[in-house]
Amino acid sequence: MTPEKVLEMAKENGIKIADIRFMDFPGIWQHFSVPIGELTVDSFEEGFGFDGSSIRGWQPINASDMLVVPDASTVKIDPFYAEPTLVLIGNIVDPVTLEPYSRDPRYIAKKAESYLKSTGIADIAYIGPEAEFFIFDDVRFESSNNSAFYFLDSKEGTWNTGREEFPNLAYKPRHKEGYFPVPPMDKFQDLRSEMLLILQSIGIDVECQHHEVATAGQGEIDMRFKPLLQMGDQLVWFKYVLKNAAYRAGHTVTFMPKPLFSDNGTGMHTHISLWKGDQPLFAGDKYAGLSQEALYAIGGILKHCKALCAFTNPTTNSYKRLVPGFEAPVNLAYSSRNRSAAVRIPMYSTSPKAKRIEFRTPDPSCNGYMAFSAMLMAVLDGIQNKIEPGDPLDKNIYDLPPEELAEIESAPGSLEEALASLKDDSDFLLKGDVFTQDVIDMWIEFKTEKEVNAVNLRPHPHEFFLYFDI
Repeated sequence: MTPEKVLEMAKENGIKIADIRFMDFPGIWQHFSVPIGELTVDSFEEGFGFDGSSIRGWQPINASDMLVVPDASTVKIDPFYAEPTLVLIGNIVDPVTLEPYSRDPRYIAKKAESYLKSTGIADIAYIGPEAEFFIFDDVRFESSNNSAFYFLDSKEGTWNTGREEFPNLAYKPRHKEGYFPVPPMDKFQDLRSEMLLILQSIGIDVECQHHEVATAGQGEIDMRFKPLLQMGDQLVWFKYVLKNAAYRAGHTVTFMPKPLFSDNGTGMHTHISLWKGDQPLFAGDKYAGLSQEALYAIGGILKHCKALCAFTNPTTNSYKRLVPGFEAPVNLAYSSRNRSAAVRIPMYSTSPKAKRIEFRTPDPSCNGYMAFSAMLMAVLDGIQNKIEPGDPLDKNIYDLPPEELAEIESAPGSLEEALASLKDDSDFLLKGDVFTQDVIDMWIEFKTEKEVNAVNLRPHPHEFFLYFDI
């Protein structure tokens, strides 16, 4: 799509507003709107000015001016706004040097794709995330200097089997029994289908939707794999569509990794494959039908997993899900079919084109542009340095005796540990200037100050239950 075609599209569809969007450093979409007459062919080179000091993790106030330059290839029509509105994702540019901004997550993803091609290993990295989520009916929370609480509710919550609902018609999934039940146990079939159809209407290919394991409206909608940058764009659209479709229906969606105690958390198992031309590089005659390159790629992910988690599991809440001894894939091992390993080789198809590796540790709280880029850099480092992943683990990890389990490394147990790992193991990310040292340093500083310290300094409500009478 060219700028001229974008303007033609606007005219043909009676568009009145142009919405310019970009991703902030932690991973939240930001936007502003202009009358469609303000969007010209020149806008796609000159961009629009904004205050970079008001965006988290970006510019200081004494150097705040920034430009966002719309990318014509990203154009879509918003499916929710009352007025016909064109949406364009923008790239961030320094207004003085006119250079791309190093802390723009989308620029990092663009550099990752360019670096992949420069290595000669492959031309394209396909990414397929399975982003889970919860649909709630009521959410309340507060965190002040003298009080803190949260309250979640859902018409599907198993805790509501005894609630007066005039009448209570039951059919509420029990803890860990929400995988694939038909209605009326599944209360959100129609809403998830609406979400799926909206995603398709804006050009996002969807493979399936279903209820997930947890009670209280946990669900999953799977997008078909796409090249890395395109999937980064699609993931922000995905979250936007699900949140707005739920909100319009009187519900709310969250991608928090662990909103509920004593039930499954929310993951984002991510499928990765490399192709050169029309040839898939991960199919071969090694373990589980993999190529040697694929095994090296797994070796890279397992070697760098603790540092990767700083981007793929970037919240303090992420580590309420990544707890050893439960179902989350914290053990740094690989296996075919075994879902308790951090890396799994799906065995649904014998086609070489379907051969891929699945990194199961990530969760959907991540900034997709940065998380996918970091995963690709670990894969490439594994291939470049011929990092062997060791022997596969086809046993059930949760049934292993303690002496065997002790030999298997684990993912970090906290965001603080993940950030420390990133500080110690970041050279693989710096190749090709994909991640700059400034980006890594700011990420560690921002996450430590705004999240790790902010949580560590506050009393937890459960501490009153445990300790008030000491």
